[in-house]
Amino acid sequence: MLVVAVALTGPDGRILMQQRHFSAVHGGLWEFPGGKVEIGETPENAAVRELEEELAVRIDPAALEPVSFASGLTAQGTAPRRPLVILLYACGAWAGTPHAREAEAIAWHPPTAICDLRMPPLDYPLADALCGFLAGKTI
Repeated sequence: MLVVAVALTGPDGRILMQQRHFSAVHGGLWEFPGGKVEIGETPENAAVRELEEELAVRIDPAALEPVSFASGLTAQGTAPRRPLVILLYACGAWAGTPHAREAEAIAWHPPTAICDLRMPPLDYPLADALCGFLAGKTI
């Protein structure tokens, strides 16, 4: 299963994270917004669609910067477990004000605080990669 995730980066450098619905797999954990890539869809177009659905923001696919990926298996309790690849993008430009349409909550966090959040296992290496990516950017 191919999944996209997007780290929206605010002007102050904080990153938007969303909290999964408590009734969902990994309920209550924090994650980067995003979701499954549909058949015939590019990862960038999936990111655009998912952020509109989840946060009510519009992004230009050209504003997406590839950061990293993580791979593993879908969560236990989902039968059968399947291979999972998450592609992480960073995005510093969007239209609209993010709000939680499909999550318990959203919150802005400094990049260094993201790894302290309770997250699904594959989000930790993505958070580490994001911190390295952001540290290497020049303003």
